[in-house]
Amino acid sequence: MHRSLIWILIILMSVALYLVFIWSPIEKVMGNVQKIFYFHVGSAWVAFLAFGVVFVYSILFLMKRKRSYDMIAGISAEIGVLFTAIVLTTGPIWGRSAWNTWWTWEPRLTTTFILFFLYLAYIFIRRMDGAWEKKARLAAVFGIISFIDVPIVFMAIRWWNSKLHPIVFGDAPNQSGGGIEGEMLVTLLFCLGVITLLYIVLLQKGIYIERTKLAVENVKKNIQEKLMK
Repeated sequence: MHRSLIWILIILMSVALYLVFIWSPIEKVMGNVQKIFYFHVGSAWVAFLAFGVVFVYSILFLMKRKRSYDMIAGISAEIGVLFTAIVLTTGPIWGRSAWNTWWTWEPRLTTTFILFFLYLAYIFIRRMDGAWEKKARLAAVFGIISFIDVPIVFMAIRWWNSKLHPIVFGDAPNQSGGGIEGEMLVTLLFCLGVITLLYIVLLQKGIYIERTKLAVENVKKNIQEKLMK
């Protein structure tokens, strides 16, 4: 199933690239630079999804104490940090054309930057020395608390009325955003689906690798116990 998903992902990625660079129209104001929007938004969505998985599985771990829940939370956090890094890379590229600056401390950029370092800290906690149970409990609590920043990132430009970061799909109080052309919306939704599938494939691969590591550790432990007898 995993190999099948990889082949499906390769095909869908090719279609997504066609939709982005050939099929979808060029934005009138920003031109071709706007096409980074499809990857930027998709990466942001997957980062939120990944941290949402961390949040859910951290709660499950604290309730059930199952190592598999801790494993999924850790892998998802690593993927989330990766996609947040992509967001923080593609955002300034877009911003250079839209705002004539690579970086500005506007609400969404600032809260996203904080989110990135929160989950970096989460990963560092998991890498500390000590018993895995203790590290897993501490990481789970930290992961749950850090998730508070996710809705803050999403709502930042609405709560603080940022004039720089664009609102496409709605703005408080009447939710009337800038809007998007039909072809652009189709391309965006397709890219969201493809990048979500990429997250699933990466999560599967990560789980497989971690289970393999645990199996090797158990074999080593059994051999050491036999040698000591």
